Amino acid sequence: MSSFRRPGSSRTVIVLATLGSVAIGTAVAFLTLPARSQSDVPTPPAQAAVPVTATRVIRRDVPLTLTGLGTVQASQTVNVRTRVDGTLQDVTFREGQHVKAGDVLARLDPRLAEAALAQARASKAKDAAQLRSAQADLSRSLALASKDFASKQQLDQQQATVDQLKATIDADQAAIDSAATNLDYMTITAPTSGRMGIRQADAGNVVHPSDILPIGVLATLKPVAVLFTLPEKNLFAMQAAMRAGPVPITATDESGAVLGTGRVTVIDNRIDPTTATLRLKAEFPNDDERLWPGAFVHVTATVSTLKNALTVPDAAVQRGPDGLYAWVVDGDGMAQMRPIETGATEGDLTVVASGLADGDEVVTAGQYRLRPRVHVAVSRPGDTPVAPRKGTSGQRVVTETMGVVSQDTSQGQSSPQGQGVSQNKDTP
Repeated sequence: MSSFRRPGSSRTVIVLATLGSVAIGTAVAFLTLPARSQSDVPTPPAQAAVPVTATRVIRRDVPLTLTGLGTVQASQTVNVRTRVDGTLQDVTFREGQHVKAGDVLARLDPRLAEAALAQARASKAKDAAQLRSAQADLSRSLALASKDFASKQQLDQQQATVDQLKATIDADQAAIDSAATNLDYMTITAPTSGRMGIRQADAGNVVHPSDILPIGVLATLKPVAVLFTLPEKNLFAMQAAMRAGPVPITATDESGAVLGTGRVTVIDNRIDPTTATLRLKAEFPNDDERLWPGAFVHVTATVSTLKNALTVPDAAVQRGPDGLYAWVVDGDGMAQMRPIETGATEGDLTVVASGLADGDEVVTAGQYRLRPRVHVAVSRPGDTPVAPRKGTSGQRVVTETMGVVSQDTSQGQSSPQGQGVSQNKDTP
C-alpha cells in the first residue's frame, strides 16, 4: 500500500525548525553576555551654562538732581550809544577787547558843545553884572526912602528887578550845567567791565541817540548768567533747596562736556501757563569764558543728596509685563528673576528702593538668554577673555568660550563642538 503525503508538510517542518534554532540561539546569547553596569548606560548631556556679564550692587551717596535746558546770557549787556547828536570823531575800542568801567570807547566832535558852554557862561556873567547894578539901585532907594525922598512903589519895582535877575542867573547856571553835561557826552566811556563786540559805526559818521544800531555792544562775561526752565512740579523741591543753602548747578554741552559750575540765584515770580514751566536764573564765574552768550546748554541742579543708597547699573534694570525686575546670580550660579522698585538715577546708575540687598550680583548683559534657575557663566566688566593654550605633541587642548569649543591638535585640525561652561580641558 503506497503511503500518501500532504502537499507543503515538508516546508512547514523546515520553517518551524529554523525558528526554533533562532530562538534557542538568542536565549543562549542573552544568558551568556555579561551584565552591563548602570554607569555603562549613556546619560543625556548636561545643560550648557549661559554666558552673562554681572556686577555687584553698590552703596553710595547719590545726588538728587533736576535737569533742564538753558540759554547763556551776559550778566550785563550795554548798547554803546551817543546821548547827543554829533559827528563821531574817534572809536577807541578794539573789537573783542576787554574793557574796564570808565575806559574811553569813543569820542564825538566837541566844538559845538564847547561853544554852547561858553555862551551859557557869558550869559550868566552878563546877568550877574545887571544884578549887581540893580542891587546898588535898591540900596540907594532904601536910603532915600528913610528920609521920605523915595516912594514905596519905586522901592517895590527895584526889589522886583533884583529878584528877577537872581532867577535869571539861576537859569544861566542851569544852562551852564546842561552845556557841560553835553560836553561830557562827547566822550563815551564804558559803564561797566566786559568784552566789546563788533563795531557798528566808524569815525566820521553822524550819530544820533535814535539810531537803530549802537556804536558797539558791551557784554559782561565774568560772571555770566544762564536762564533755564524746569517743569512746574519741581517748584517746591527747588524752593526747599534754596532755603537750605546755595544750590549748585552744572552746565554741559550737547556732548556732555562740563562747561562750568555755578549756583542758582533766582526763581521767576510766575509760571508760564502755556508751557507749565518755571524760569530760573543761575550765575557762573566763567573764568575761562567757556560759557558764551546765546549758547544753549544742559543744566543739572543738585537739590539734595540720598545717603548710602543701593545702586545698580541701568543695564541691569529690565521691564516686564508685571513691572521692573532684575536678574540675580545666586550662590549656586543660577539666575533668578527679582521684581524691584527703583528711585532716582545718576548717570548710568539707578537707585533700587526694594527687591535687592547688599552683596547681590545682578546681570548687566545677556539677559535675553536667561530663564529662571538656569546655570550661568559669569564674566565681569574688565575681565580678559581666556586664550587657547598650545598643546604638546600627542595632546589636544580644548578651549570653550561663549559655548563654542574648538580643538587644537598637534596636526592643527579643528572641529566645532557643543555648548557648555567655559573651561579648559587637556585630553590625552
